[in-house]
Amino acid sequence: MNPVNGPDVVYLADHSVLLAIPAFVPAFLVAGLVIYLAVRDRKAEAAENAENAKHGPTEKDEEN
Repeated sequence: MNPVNGPDVVYLADHSVLLAIPAFVPAFLVAGLVIYLAVRDRKAEAAENAENAKHGPTEKDEEN
């Protein structure tokens, strides 16, 4: 019988995975913040464009 694959062998955890977990938490937080800011900016721009369409072009728009 192969001692490596025997029935008494139990793998509990891989230490490299445990050491990598603290590196992923800040990365997910930063990615979440970037996504939140992008969505907020797009919603604000859409609301501004809708308001401009309702009231017609302004003097600033006519200059460009």
